[in-house]
Amino acid sequence: MDIKAKMNGRFRDLQGGLFLEVTKADVGEGAGNFMKAGGDIMAWADPFFPDPAIPESVKKAMHEAIDGGFPAHYGMPIGIYELREALAEHISERTGLSIDPSRNVIVTPGSDSGLLYAMMPFISEGDEVMVPDPSYPSNFLNPKLLGGKTVPVPLYPEDNYQVRIEEFEKRLTPRTKMVLLTHPNNPTTTVYRRESIEALCRFIIDNDLVLVCDQAFEDHIYDGIEFVAPCTLPGMWERTLTVCSISKGIGLSGFRIGYIYACDKIMDVLYGGAVNVLGAACTLSSLGAIAAIKDKEHMRSNYERLERRRRLAYDILSTAPGVEMKMSESGILSWLNISRLGTSAEVADYIMEHAKIMVNQGTPYGAQGEGWLRIVTACFASDEDAVVRFERIKVALTRLAKEKGIA
Repeated sequence: MDIKAKMNGRFRDLQGGLFLEVTKADVGEGAGNFMKAGGDIMAWADPFFPDPAIPESVKKAMHEAIDGGFPAHYGMPIGIYELREALAEHISERTGLSIDPSRNVIVTPGSDSGLLYAMMPFISEGDEVMVPDPSYPSNFLNPKLLGGKTVPVPLYPEDNYQVRIEEFEKRLTPRTKMVLLTHPNNPTTTVYRRESIEALCRFIIDNDLVLVCDQAFEDHIYDGIEFVAPCTLPGMWERTLTVCSISKGIGLSGFRIGYIYACDKIMDVLYGGAVNVLGAACTLSSLGAIAAIKDKEHMRSNYERLERRRRLAYDILSTAPGVEMKMSESGILSWLNISRLGTSAEVADYIMEHAKIMVNQGTPYGAQGEGWLRIVTACFASDEDAVVRFERIKVALTRLAKEKGIA
């Protein structure tokens, strides 16, 4: 039987995409052997990977929960109430919104599943979803998984990747249903300024669209840049689904806890399908997440560590010949223009061969990503370990530049 022929068109031609890129270091035996052979992975957006990173407050809460035996059982498919309560308070502190934990929040097994689930009630066959380019790879794939069509909307480095509304307007059709925004942007780290968000929201309202806003990197914004959550703007609460995570800012990627918040009418639909699609988030992870969200000192410490790390990355990597980059505005990443040195694939492969470090090619993040690399600069617990890797990348890039005749 040709099993692939029986798949629908949404799945038949899928490739591994970003996952294959990340694991191709040692195809057949996995990226683990690449690390055992002395290689390092700076391609997972996972703070402090591969070093231990669970705060003591979270360990204590989880140990107590295990001793009590409760984590053996299911939580509610929409998330245990205590976690939704902690998340509602966290959201209110950040946005000023009045969030009801029983009406406006749902817990998901990570924000990746949350992004797809947020889109599911809205996208039907042929519906079009506008996605800024560059952007998170799943943003380009998810509309297709639901039978829709992805419409990339270019962003430009000369604008600091801010929104050009005219690019949205000229791609608008009667089939346009949604805008899918990652804010702050992954991979560019750009924080969309108030004027960009306001202009985009006017466009969404004027054309009766839905916004799914991925705010996985919202916890760490640098240099005093204002962060505006689109759902807080007039007319947007009733048409926005905001998807968040404890993976990046809190640094607990492996816990697989994400969440969506939205108005009552939207949440009624998400609650109704939760048991069929989401099941329930891990009970033990949920209990650990409560402790993490309440540990304000851990959040403050993470911010300081990651803010320092992005400066170290910039100080080293920006001085490599043939490289152009800005200091990161948010999160745990750096975005490097290496177009003078070769294509994204060529330079990433060169770094893997000569520095024994895996980084992300820019192309999975959209057509605008060609000639760029994404590096997860938050890897490793200590700054010293990270600096060693930054220097290895710089040495490899310097060698490549010399081969290309770039001083």
